Amino acid sequence: MDETLAVAADRNAETNTAALSGLKFSKGHGTGNDFVLLADPHGTLSVTPEQVAALCDRHRGIGGDGLIRAVPSGLLPEGQELLREHPDAEWFMDYRNGDGSLSEMCGNGVRVFVHFLITEGLVELPAGDSLTIGTRGGAKTIVRTAAGYAVDMGPWEFIFPGEATARAMDSLVSAHGLEVARPALSVSMGNPHTVVALAELAELEATQLFTAPHVDPIPTAGTNVEFVVPSEPLVHDGVGTITMRVHERGVGETQSCGTGACAAAVAIRHWAGQGAPDTWKVKVPGGVVGVKFFLGAEGHEHVELSGPAVIVASGTLS
Repeated sequence: MDETLAVAADRNAETNTAALSGLKFSKGHGTGNDFVLLADPHGTLSVTPEQVAALCDRHRGIGGDGLIRAVPSGLLPEGQELLREHPDAEWFMDYRNGDGSLSEMCGNGVRVFVHFLITEGLVELPAGDSLTIGTRGGAKTIVRTAAGYAVDMGPWEFIFPGEATARAMDSLVSAHGLEVARPALSVSMGNPHTVVALAELAELEATQLFTAPHVDPIPTAGTNVEFVVPSEPLVHDGVGTITMRVHERGVGETQSCGTGACAAAVAIRHWAGQGAPDTWKVKVPGGVVGVKFFLGAEGHEHVELSGPAVIVASGTLS
């Protein structure tokens, strides 16, 4: 970037954040997947995509993979619609990617969001109790555990079910560092994912995620791409273990992706075949999350995501 462009970028960042002067914020993360958090109990805060991008900028802003606004569900059109079926979903997780674009869901973000609500005194949630919140990916129920939070992520589904069932793959993925395109499975966890299995950790480390991988065909709304290495042996004491890196749409490579960890477990379990476990440990650059499959009340298989959530700082924008 030349000096003129750099000066323009600085001015744009200053302009986009100046209107938010005096705004209180927190910074939190779930296994390294980090977020700027804003409490908006009266629904009066309006943040533009440009302001979100400026706040999430790691050099000129607070820095984060995304921004989460905590707002009562009844104050958003999508929240009002969700309340008709889930009247207990008082709070809505208004989530934006780091580039300011809207996203349906974020599994790590849900845990951090609930921890933020507790920290801000907006809800009480003793260990063992549950809380239902609203997201653009539907209502999610979270249980506070001794080690963090466990989230019922709801049912999963293949984005291209015909191909996934018939061929155990539905697309090809190319990325820098991989010599040839690799077969993949596309999984919806309320948001889209494309999962690629690699043979070795060295191959995973060599994969470059500075730019978005090429996915063909790509799901309509774009996709997050997970590269996964199954452990050897895959299953130990009834628990499957995989190692994952992810490129998130609208963000880039992140330290962790909760919905991506769930999608990766779905794909590897599908490829492993009959007898594959329902409990998984997913290693990501930012730590470890747990994934468990169980039968939901409506008869569809659900996925539970568990892991820690941390608030690292709070402050006021100058």
